[in-house]
Amino acid sequence: MTKNQHYAQLVDQGDFPAEVAVPLDDFFRDDRGEILNVLLTPITSVARISSKAGTVRANHYHKTDWHYAFVESGQILYFERDIGAVVVPEPKVFNPGQMFFTRPNVEHAMLFSQDSVFYTFAKNIRSHDNHESDVERVSFVTPEVIARYMP
Repeated sequence: MTKNQHYAQLVDQGDFPAEVAVPLDDFFRDDRGEILNVLLTPITSVARISSKAGTVRANHYHKTDWHYAFVESGQILYFERDIGAVVVPEPKVFNPGQMFFTRPNVEHAMLFSQDSVFYTFAKNIRSHDNHESDVERVSFVTPEVIARYMP
């Protein structure tokens, strides 16, 4: 079993890993090019999201949903904390070719330090209404936090 499969297996069992960085396995390479298996588990929804430098996404938590986020381009500063916490944690930085995981019932936000494109792979169907019914909005990555991390 690969590192990625092991991580995904824990998620599928509801035994969410404490480490948000998801291990990716080596590329398969031959004279035609490369293949990177980003995720080796059943998924319900996949979304491609572009974000402008200096903007924030999420600033919420999911009641039941979870998702992986794979960075295609740019850079994401990922913030995560327990529901109701008051301290803004230091972000984890994710660059192209890296992936991270967000478990349910954890406040999270993404600050884009560069124009970015990323993909989310989610457990739940991500139609707008379905997604919104599972989300509780919070606002812990504020303009003051953005100013601390953006040039």
